[in-house]
Amino acid sequence: MRKEKNEKVFLAVIGLVIIGISIALGLKVLLPAVEPEEEVPGVVTEIPEPPSEEVPPEKIEKPKEYVPIVFIGKNENGEEVYKIVKREYDEKVDGTKLRFALTSLIMGPIQTEKVGGIYSEVPTSTTVLHIYDKSDKVIIDLSSGFVYGGGTDSVYKRLYQLIKTINRNTEKPAYLYIDGKQADVIGGDGIMITQPLSENSIGE
Repeated sequence: MRKEKNEKVFLAVIGLVIIGISIALGLKVLLPAVEPEEEVPGVVTEIPEPPSEEVPPEKIEKPKEYVPIVFIGKNENGEEVYKIVKREYDEKVDGTKLRFALTSLIMGPIQTEKVGGIYSEVPTSTTVLHIYDKSDKVIIDLSSGFVYGGGTDSVYKRLYQLIKTINRNTEKPAYLYIDGKQADVIGGDGIMITQPLSENSIGE
């Protein structure tokens, strides 16, 4: 009797073990496999350095340019001489150097230059009518205001001022016109000039 009881207990234990194994196998089939955790290296993104700030060409400060203009003054010995002054020039504002030089010549010395004894014989009534800048020459057409007033000595001086200023601002042969006509004789006293203009153009 006792033997039979032991066999039942053993069989019950075996049955429980079999049931447990069956449940475990069933769960393994039903549940998805879980991979062990894995350290995933971070993605390194290189952040490029910001480009160096390039200054636009139009904002680059260009060296200042100056245009020579010839006026009259006195040297240390009190002798009258032609004085070269330099005016700051800006192509965007003033156009060509030659036009700027002639306009400045006609306007005359500025106040600080006048204080230094500099003056001009070019009449301020003069007008630059045209400047024809051709491939082989330059024609400067001035109004007749250039030739009137001041007497012969003044006309000589203003011609030299004009010629010296022109020749310092262009390398091309330059011709002077008055009111649209080539000027071979200047002023009421008939000062003869030869062209193209040079410092030897004026007849005494």
